[in-house]
Amino acid sequence: MRPDKPEEACGVYAVLAPGQPVANLTYFGLYALQHRGQESAGIAVFDAERKVRLHKDMGLVSQVFDQAVLERLTGDLAIGHNRYSTTGSSKVCNAQPVVLNTRIGPFALAHNGNLVNAAELRHDLASIASELTSTTDSELIAFAIQQAVNRGLDWDGAIRAAAECCRGAFSLVIGTTDGLFALRDGHGIRPLVFGHIGETQQAQWVVSSESCGLDIIGAAFDGDVEPGEIIHFRPGQAEPSRSRWCEQPTKLCVFEMIYFARPDSRFFGESLYSYRVRIGEALARETPVEADIVIGVPDSGIPAAIGYSQLSGIPFADGLIKNRYVGRTFIQPTQAMREAGIRVKLNPLPDVLAGKRVVVIDDSIVRGTTSRKLVQALRDAGATEVHMRISSPPVTHPCFYGIDTDTQDQLIAARLTLEEIAAHLGVDSLAYLSKQGMVDAAHANSAHFCTACFDGAYPIEMDEQVSSSKLMLEPAGIAAKVLQKL
Repeated sequence: MRPDKPEEACGVYAVLAPGQPVANLTYFGLYALQHRGQESAGIAVFDAERKVRLHKDMGLVSQVFDQAVLERLTGDLAIGHNRYSTTGSSKVCNAQPVVLNTRIGPFALAHNGNLVNAAELRHDLASIASELTSTTDSELIAFAIQQAVNRGLDWDGAIRAAAECCRGAFSLVIGTTDGLFALRDGHGIRPLVFGHIGETQQAQWVVSSESCGLDIIGAAFDGDVEPGEIIHFRPGQAEPSRSRWCEQPTKLCVFEMIYFARPDSRFFGESLYSYRVRIGEALARETPVEADIVIGVPDSGIPAAIGYSQLSGIPFADGLIKNRYVGRTFIQPTQAMREAGIRVKLNPLPDVLAGKRVVVIDDSIVRGTTSRKLVQALRDAGATEVHMRISSPPVTHPCFYGIDTDTQDQLIAARLTLEEIAAHLGVDSLAYLSKQGMVDAAHANSAHFCTACFDGAYPIEMDEQVSSSKLMLEPAGIAAKVLQKL
């Protein structure tokens, strides 16, 4: 059964650090970004001869790499990736980074996001269709760069030309024979930050999806790769080259703030923990309730629960214990195990919950499946009342920019009223945070967020077929699109 959350984006990471163990540094960076994708992981390293060694496989970072593998990945520049599939199925050929050769040398690319014109781009690249080894939009971006280089452009010009062909969300790190490139789409839908290693900037650069990827290796945070910006980091160059490749309204995915990014990652000058506490406070102001304790659904619901408790005056308690040693499991329990109430990740504490009126805080409800089981588990543990509060608005529209939220007919808030959802979950009351409360809590211009999953206001136009499936580039998906055009 799929979880009751929007499922992950991806994590990208890059290190340009002559004389440093770049593969090991990238390993730890990907380890910090493991929450962004648990299906596959990969690292590509440029050696002294500007050749690329690549290792990638299915599984968690700690499963894909060991010290023996990392010791073979020697060089000065590394590109890393954690994947959760948003375009293309979950199999090893779709793992990243993507590595291709050109007339001026090899390059490696890692991508976080999702293109809404992937089928169109594949059609435009029809001449290389036989060379494709995956069914991802990320490989299409790489082939667009390859073709531009082979037409005579340099790395900078080719990357810009390829970016101009792409429509959708893309934060990219690209290793080349002329250093490291980092860029974001014009709206900046997915995050990307950079920093440096050492006390002073000595051309040892790190790029990460989130600032927690810098912290883990002791890199200093320098700033964001801005929406529509391309940054070129060169070996031996004290300052990178920064320029704009396009100008569009900023639309950072607000779910990065609410759920996806780690609470210790910095957005708009502060940790997301602080933002999540504030949305909990806003939730308490908007939707008060009489209760004995406030609990949060670990881990993402905890900061909002603390905020709700602080503003309401209702004591905060740990009512749910999370097994933090459980990663993404592909082993499905038997029906008998389900009926016995197997609890792989969360277990309630009867000592805390028994006889209590409980406010349970979670960050979102997407399908309503696991939330219903959670409510029943709280009642089984002795809670006399269960009041659910959600620190985001109802999810009523799917995301097409790098988050897997299913089709609209599978989103519970798109099908049922608030009262019907409450009855389905079995709660005594249910309330969501307002969209205004959500954006006002951020230390940023409220117009600078993509809120399409809550209101359907998509910042990037797309073809109707895009909403059909994340497997649109699989053979069956391509055939279906051909038939639609006949």
